[in-house]
Amino acid sequence: MMTAITLTLLLTLTFVAFSIAFWLYGTNKTRPIIHSLLHPLMTAPLMVAAVLLLANIDYQQYRDANQPLFFLLGTATVALAIPLHQQFHNIRTLAKPLLITLAFGATFAIVSALTTAWLLGATIDTLIAIAPKSVTTPIALGIAEKIGADPSLTAGIVVFTGVVGASCGPVLFRWLRITDDRVKGFVLGICAHGVGTARAFEISGKCGAFSSLGLGLTGALTAIALPWIVISVLK
Repeated sequence: MMTAITLTLLLTLTFVAFSIAFWLYGTNKTRPIIHSLLHPLMTAPLMVAAVLLLANIDYQQYRDANQPLFFLLGTATVALAIPLHQQFHNIRTLAKPLLITLAFGATFAIVSALTTAWLLGATIDTLIAIAPKSVTTPIALGIAEKIGADPSLTAGIVVFTGVVGASCGPVLFRWLRITDDRVKGFVLGICAHGVGTARAFEISGKCGAFSSLGLGLTGALTAIALPWIVISVLK
């Protein structure tokens, strides 16, 4: 059993690490590549991991101490309905292309990840943990529970996917000369879920709203279809 002091210190560690990481992220806005590489969800976990290793603290203890933040993940996801409502008039006129993009993007995200992992020799347990990688963490953890995946491994893969998508997405948009915030947002939502959506809101409110839509629809589609696919194919 952890004492109240230990719980408080581990929870404080999260806030301190994120605050430092967010400060580093904000001070490098004029250098796009460095700015992308210093995303708080990339640097803060490294700081936390270093402290846990140096202090010889088990990850499960850290996770238990931060349960309030896991609870708030679901609340934050639901709150994304607000920008969606504000942009509903734009979303309604693009229903058909959005649904086509969703079907292709969500399917390709799962298939490409599982195929790559399988070719690299991943075990069945690893493949099952990778399957929900393209949905936001609260939904991914729920799917992991249903399909018997390791929640810690799934959470790590989900966050890694989001960080890579949020870091590389804007760079790819510039290279491909994509300037429409609706396209940027929807793609970030499908490919990089919550982390990508946070990055999309840095671009514009419209970009964030479309990213929220991509996040929500991908999560719903994956939550409905993936457990059936995993149970019938991988198991």
